[in-house]
Amino acid sequence: MDNNKNINKPERLDKILTSTGRWSRKEARNLIQSGRVRVGGGIVRNPAAKIETQTQTQIMTGGDINNLNINNKNNNLIFVDGELILYRREIWIMMNKPAGYLSATEDGRGAPVVLDLLTPELRKLNLFPVGRLDKDSEGLLLLTNDGQLAHKLLSPKYHVEKIYYIRVSGRLIESDITALKSGEMRLDGKLCLPADLKILKIHAFHKNQDKNKNNLSGELKAELKTGLEPELESEALLILREGRYHQAKRMLAALGKPVLYLKRVKFGNLPLDPDLKPGDFRFLTDEELNQLSRRS
Repeated sequence: MDNNKNINKPERLDKILTSTGRWSRKEARNLIQSGRVRVGGGIVRNPAAKIETQTQTQIMTGGDINNLNINNKNNNLIFVDGELILYRREIWIMMNKPAGYLSATEDGRGAPVVLDLLTPELRKLNLFPVGRLDKDSEGLLLLTNDGQLAHKLLSPKYHVEKIYYIRVSGRLIESDITALKSGEMRLDGKLCLPADLKILKIHAFHKNQDKNKNNLSGELKAELKTGLEPELESEALLILREGRYHQAKRMLAALGKPVLYLKRVKFGNLPLDPDLKPGDFRFLTDEELNQLSRRS
């Protein structure tokens, strides 16, 4: 899919202002008609004036505002009361979702949702999460208002990979890798697409010990000599190519290795930005968005 398709399609000026979430359509029209909106160096008073929005898109996704010639009458930059307005037809945001938030736009019972973490302006732009992370799960979550590309990214037809760091109860072994990769596991009576599992570490400990104190290499043998059976936990990377309900947790539970912790670290070719702390978010760059588009 070419996500830059129709990027130069003209939009009504009042619609552009309204799309920022800062003004209603009526307020946008009043701003324009009162001469407070400048486009390409000149005042525009017609709310229905069609403006090409490519420049705003480039700025929103990483352009250098300081290097722009804002007095160029052909650049179509939009200013309200002297403030540059950044507009983009489709908005894509990367969030590092923290635990405790639902991957939803709202919750009837009043539980916190990921949109609560956005600014008031962004919450008005009809953004929604691309897929879901469980309430107690963390990591990379995409938010957008681009339903077409979001649908393709989530469709099993395109096999877009999602990579999760997981910690499970028990010892992951080679047969678990084989079972997930076979494509023969069923959830709700339907076959799952083959999934990949890369085992990272195995920890052995007793209930009264620090879980991070000992690992399987050498320590497990010492524990077994005492006659005390240690508890085991495993760390791994899980790669899924579909997004079914609680899929990661249900697949590992079927193997007798319930998930204790889950964090999505990659979506398609897009890794979680290490600079984003839990609850932080940022806009995708043009390059990142093009990478996502190529995977659909």
